[in-house]
Amino acid sequence: MRFLKTILACGAAVTALNAALPAVAADKKVQLIYSDTVSENDIRTTTLRESFGKCLGDGFELKDYHGATLFKQGTELNAMQRGNLDMGNLAIYDFQNQVPATSILGTPFLFRDYAHMRAVYDSDVLDDLLAEIEKKAKVKILSFPYIGARHIGYKGDKEIMTPEDLKGVKLRMPPGEGWQFVGTAMGATPVPIPFAETYTALQTGAIDGQDNGFPAIHSMKFDEIIDHIGKTAHLIAANEFTISLKKWNSMTEEQQAKVQSCADNFEAALDKVTLDQEAEYEAAFKQEGIDVYTPDNAAFRKHVLEVYQNSKYAKDWPPGLLDKISAVGE
Repeated sequence: MRFLKTILACGAAVTALNAALPAVAADKKVQLIYSDTVSENDIRTTTLRESFGKCLGDGFELKDYHGATLFKQGTELNAMQRGNLDMGNLAIYDFQNQVPATSILGTPFLFRDYAHMRAVYDSDVLDDLLAEIEKKAKVKILSFPYIGARHIGYKGDKEIMTPEDLKGVKLRMPPGEGWQFVGTAMGATPVPIPFAETYTALQTGAIDGQDNGFPAIHSMKFDEIIDHIGKTAHLIAANEFTISLKKWNSMTEEQQAKVQSCADNFEAALDKVTLDQEAEYEAAFKQEGIDVYTPDNAAFRKHVLEVYQNSKYAKDWPPGLLDKISAVGE
């Protein structure tokens, strides 16, 4: 009888332990390991921590690493696929080798302006492309936070209004075939010069201009040399705020909903920060006496998209997607 009581007692204890396990698991925090290339002091870092990290609440622990201290730029996607990283704020170019169709989202003048870009990402026209990314790259894009637009800033005595006006203009573009083609498609003579050498190249006349956003023009002091900034906004850049499917699928529906909600919060917050910063620097440049104006961007867009559609860069674009993107908001 004593033996039977012992067996029954042990069985009851095991039952009680098993019943308690889900509660323990539910109380365990979800750890999210995040890597980024921007520095600890970058506005994108502070915005991430405030609008995403704090938004997650007590059920999560965000461990974020910056300045490429955990993974080098361009290696984050592979790290997520290997299970070594949970999240990253990637560039669309990071996906092109594995999902060539994504190359369309890196095309200059794809978006008419910021409002068009945001409307496209908020619509359903990219649903098939996002599904292809999940299937092939094994990651889920949660949101598309805006990081700024690139414009042409240059020396000279005239405003560049159309692609024809860029003929013969030596425009610094980042090294790399894809970047050089951006300059060619716009009508310029592209010159591959590292970012850190661009100031000296402007000084010496090795180049006539460069293409960067207002914050970069300010931080690199290009405004000390250039006379004009044509607001082409030829590349309206949004990062891909991404999570590995393995991590995503390990969470409950409630946890997934929380992560998605906070990712949306991060997108909205970074959009505002970036737009405010652009407006601040644009006003400062005008105050300095720089001619800041808007070219005939409809002419630029028509010309550049035609060049791209007739190039090797369009061969992987999903049929009809360019037209669908262009139609959003019209």
